Amino acid sequence: MSSDNLLRKQVVSEIKKKRLIIFILIILSFIYLATNLLLGDAGLLKYRELSNKKLSLQKTITELETQIKSLKENPFYAEKYAREEFGLARPDEYIFQYDR
Repeated sequence: MSSDNLLRKQVVSEIKKKRLIIFILIILSFIYLATNLLLGDAGLLKYRELSNKKLSLQKTITELETQIKSLKENPFYAEKYAREEFGLARPDEYIFQYDR
């Protein structure tokens, strides 16, 4: 009987070891997947960064489109833009520039 009981304990011990190994592998796989999901090249943090950049670029595009529309339709705005950005003036005008 005692050898039968000892054999049973060994089998139970081996089953526990196998279960522990499987459990550890599952936990390590979960940690690996979670890390890749958050920090990987296609992860959540990269997605948020690209999403914010997309919104910023869309805002810039909208601002540039309105500026182009104003330059095409409003001659006073075009003149103001040329004066401020390029320092242009009419033939009878003088431009004074001050260093800041």
